[in-house]
Amino acid sequence: MNNILHLVFGVFGNATGLFLFLSPTITFKRIVMKKSTEQFSGIPYVMTLLNCLLSAWYGLPFISPNNISVSIINGTGAVIESIYVMIFLIFAPKKEKAKIFGLLLVIIAVFSAVAFVSVFALHDLHKRKLLCGLAATIFSIIMYASPLSVMRTVIKTKSVEFMPFFLSLFVFLCGTSWFIYGLIGRDPFLAVPNGFGCVLGAVQLILYFIYHGNKGEAKKRNKDESLEMGKRKTSQENVHNGHA
Repeated sequence: MNNILHLVFGVFGNATGLFLFLSPTITFKRIVMKKSTEQFSGIPYVMTLLNCLLSAWYGLPFISPNNISVSIINGTGAVIESIYVMIFLIFAPKKEKAKIFGLLLVIIAVFSAVAFVSVFALHDLHKRKLLCGLAATIFSIIMYASPLSVMRTVIKTKSVEFMPFFLSLFVFLCGTSWFIYGLIGRDPFLAVPNGFGCVLGAVQLILYFIYHGNKGEAKKRNKDESLEMGKRKTSQENVHNGHA
């Protein structure tokens, strides 16, 4: 029975994981059309890329037996996230572009170091699984935590414009699926980070339902502020011309 449930939640995790990776396509369509990343953050996509690389590596048979489904979905995710990061680098402002590119170099270095050490320095399967599992767990938690800055923006602006609903929904579903998969397989390296993702996804959904009615208010507030500044400037010019 455990084996069947393990397989079922593995399949469900793959399905929700694929939807999670594909959910930002709406956001990136907007970025391409506007030729601007606006206030969207590129950090979650870079951190997701690292998580996919480490998790795909962890699921390989010579690292962690019976977890090939983890490798399949995360290998697919790594390809998709690479495309997102490339698009972000093309359209991001210069300062943001430098930050994301620097972070990308760091994650490539981290993944390369973990892969190199696990293959050439560790020949015991248990130690290899421990190293790769810890690395995948740490960066999975960081990946799930990366939208915290966006959540702070949502609370501050009372607007969910830059926190896409489907991304939050599939963070919750994917985290829940792999959390249960990890529990059934008694794999803490899958259960712990995805349990964190499940909780964080639920918080994002709660924020969305609290503030979704205010989606356009941030834009309206910025417009009103611009109009007010314009009126003040015009008044000051009229006063100055009157004195002249």
